[in-house]
Amino acid sequence: MLDRFVSMRVFVQAATHGSLSAAGRVMDMSPAMATKHMDALEARLGVKLLHRTTRKLTLTDAGTEFLESCRSILQELDEAEAEVSVQRTEAVGRLRMNLPHSFGTRFIAPLLPEFSRRYPGIDVEVGLSDAQHDLIREGWDLGIRIGHLADSSLKARRLGNCQLYVCASPDYLARHGRPRRVADLAEHNCLGYTLSPLQGKGTWAFGRQGDIKVPVHGNLTANNGDALLAAAVGGQGIIYQPDFIVDRAIAKGELVSLELDQPLVELGGLYVMFPPDRRLPAKVRLMIDFLVEQFVGSPAG
Repeated sequence: MLDRFVSMRVFVQAATHGSLSAAGRVMDMSPAMATKHMDALEARLGVKLLHRTTRKLTLTDAGTEFLESCRSILQELDEAEAEVSVQRTEAVGRLRMNLPHSFGTRFIAPLLPEFSRRYPGIDVEVGLSDAQHDLIREGWDLGIRIGHLADSSLKARRLGNCQLYVCASPDYLARHGRPRRVADLAEHNCLGYTLSPLQGKGTWAFGRQGDIKVPVHGNLTANNGDALLAAAVGGQGIIYQPDFIVDRAIAKGELVSLELDQPLVELGGLYVMFPPDRRLPAKVRLMIDFLVEQFVGSPAG
């Protein structure tokens, strides 16, 4: 099937220049192809748009009416294509970022003022959620992911590393004792993160590959690391969380990192994920490069 927009352009050029052969020359196509496009357009509409003779071409009443509509439609199409093309090469448009809640709040949000100063033509929309989202289906331009990457159609650039800690407050340890072995956790109040595959119902995973399952129990679970952090700092129990959640509390002495008899799971890397488009819009490329630049040598990197 011939492209209807090309057919409309042939019609506009023919009406403007007075013949299908002239329209073909303007559009770099043969007179025969221009005629095919015109025939296809009239067949699709079910009306004659042009009176065609060997000597001249004139518009029918329907053609006169349709010509203005075609010009308007094609102008809007050209403007839309030009706008998208500009976004491929210039730092303009809305950029939608999907971020883990705590990490995005602590490490990405403070960077955005500098990004905005550099690229004032880009409007940033941030979506904060610890749940995994389908970036492509939901229309996100990029996202931050933490851990080992599953097979994905997305591309990734590494920003840094993350590691896990088992922590509790000095007050909790003073009241309940300090666990030395992973088996000792069964005697403690372990506060679970519901979105982590490492903290399944009633177990925490240990060992580099997470193959050691340890029974635990606790009186609080949450789908957000900051909620668990606040509870642990308040002395409620033990948490098993990444460094970007607990580092500051450990540095201030609000939490103590516990050394156990089994290694903690290797959480993996910190990545910016984006669609596998070789012609990424400039706004996406600039944000990716900006994040890579900012995380080099940073505490989160």
